Amino acid sequence: MLVTANDSNLSAEQQLNIDLLAIVQSEELDSALPAVHVQSSETEDVLFAYHEKTSVVPASGQKLLTGAAALDTLGRDYTFTTGVYTDGKQIGEVLKGNLFLKGKGDPTMLPKDYEKLAEEIAECGIKVIQGDLIADDTFFDDMRLSLDMSWCNQRSVTAAQVSALTLSPDKNYNAGSVIVEVIPGGHVGDKTEAMVFPDTDYITVLNEVETVKKDESRNIDWGREHGNNDIFLKGVIPSDGETWRNGVAIWEPTELVRTLFHEALEYNGVEVKGNSGQGETPEDARELAVRKSMTLEEMFDSFMKLSNNSIAEVLTKTMGQEVKGEGSWDAGLEVIEEYLLDAGLNTDVIQLRDGSGMSHLNKIPVNEMTQLLQHVKKEEWFDIYYQSLPIAAADGRMVGGTLENRMEGSEAAGKVHAKTGTITSKTSLSGYVTTKDDEELIFSIIINNFIGDAPKEVEDKIVVRLSEFSRSREE
Repeated sequence: MLVTANDSNLSAEQQLNIDLLAIVQSEELDSALPAVHVQSSETEDVLFAYHEKTSVVPASGQKLLTGAAALDTLGRDYTFTTGVYTDGKQIGEVLKGNLFLKGKGDPTMLPKDYEKLAEEIAECGIKVIQGDLIADDTFFDDMRLSLDMSWCNQRSVTAAQVSALTLSPDKNYNAGSVIVEVIPGGHVGDKTEAMVFPDTDYITVLNEVETVKKDESRNIDWGREHGNNDIFLKGVIPSDGETWRNGVAIWEPTELVRTLFHEALEYNGVEVKGNSGQGETPEDARELAVRKSMTLEEMFDSFMKLSNNSIAEVLTKTMGQEVKGEGSWDAGLEVIEEYLLDAGLNTDVIQLRDGSGMSHLNKIPVNEMTQLLQHVKKEEWFDIYYQSLPIAAADGRMVGGTLENRMEGSEAAGKVHAKTGTITSKTSLSGYVTTKDDEELIFSIIINNFIGDAPKEVEDKIVVRLSEFSRSREE
């Protein structure tokens, strides 16, 4: 149990410092590096600082930087487009020329959206394409993974490959992935059924999961071979068990999209006589069909509340293309850094390696993070930014987000809007909290170098104590 000094002669601010210092110096953080910075939103006075100038790894707290730069650079009304174009001429039911499917990074494209584009081509009266089907992903460069992405993460939706021509299997918008399901057999020894969505020949599922007795535990190992889309499933599932469901990042998203679109054309009675491949759409190509995404404002809750890595990396490359004319991580990170500099941050102590926070080489001091959170309050788009942050103990994943089940029953419930972050040995929580006096405080907590499970309870203790803070001490 935490024991702190409680001297009635101390001011509320002094007591707060004593209490927070006891938390960050607790035994459970003996081998870790905690960094904390707290300031008043109104006066910018610092209430607590601990290792505040040490550059630490923010994990998904990195999305606070990426998100602010994206709203400022691209704007709340920014949309992504995916279109079908041709360099040929339609004569009757025949298109004499090539068909181009061009993507601009839309992470919200679903399988049904590509099916709709194929339907629109058929509705043009086209039944035969006497040319090639070309997938155009040149809006981004061909670097699919950021520099520091670990090989062991590359099968996961949190580390999916990034392409300007991509798709998400559902409305979680984990672009560059598919969903695999395993359904148990009715009796012990029966074959299990494995399904993949979207259903396509581009994916091969190697299913070795066995049906076992009802009282046995489910245990399924899964993965994807490096360099292809052979997904393997091994293990056991009880005969009365629920369907096992999991997202898997695929190899080469552009080719998955091209394959699905080709299959959709065939389903709609459109035959492609030529070859299928990748290339660039000619500038004078004629538009046949186009799909425009939801706005960035509408996408932002999925991005921040669900801590969506795919959206983070797409936004990074999109900023690079729109501002620097280059859809790369280097160009996008340069745009983010320029925004941080304009926001008054000391970029000499900040290191940017990706947009999502997956890299263990991203670095930022907590006092620079609170400076960012202070600055964005002046931006015309702050309402979008603030609302998109997870809310402590708030019901619903699109409200509470990654804080839905934290700080329940405490003074902080419903009073904290903050971004979480977790990667191996790093955790963070940064945002805004309302005190007992209805004062807004800005805080950043980043803990690095711990062993074992992330000390989320330490973050929660700090924020709950901030929510209980009152400048006029009660006896």
